[in-house]
Amino acid sequence: MSCPQCGRANRIASSAAGSPRCGHCRAPLPWIVDADDHDFGEVAEAARLPVLVDLWAAWCGPCRMVAPVVERAAREYAGRLKVVKVDVDRAPSIAARYDARSIPTLLLLRSGRVIGRQVGAPPGERLLAWVAAELGRETAERTHGAARVVEG
Repeated sequence: MSCPQCGRANRIASSAAGSPRCGHCRAPLPWIVDADDHDFGEVAEAARLPVLVDLWAAWCGPCRMVAPVVERAAREYAGRLKVVKVDVDRAPSIAARYDARSIPTLLLLRSGRVIGRQVGAPPGERLLAWVAAELGRETAERTHGAARVVEG
């Protein structure tokens, strides 16, 4: 991953205690990783940061349309969000666990718990607004101690 601040190349682990930072300038790095049925729990559910899970497939046109927006969200929320891409053809158990009947399906997880769900391919700005709203709502709820699960 190239650092957006200084341009230096960095290696990013799929799971870590914190969030990735540039080894040179210490700027937060976008955290985008792939996961499958075997490592999803370690990569996504055990993360300390909120996790945007992109359930997609290579043959899915709308999934390809959403992918650049998901990457943009990772850049805009570097240090505050982890993005995990899951190819549902290679990870059918994950798709079943989260009841992904249609793709793309985007989930926002906190400590393995679904706090937001977006099905389909909305326009880019609307998708980014959804991520921002869910992250803001999640932060406010943690601050105020409210418990709320959003699905559907």
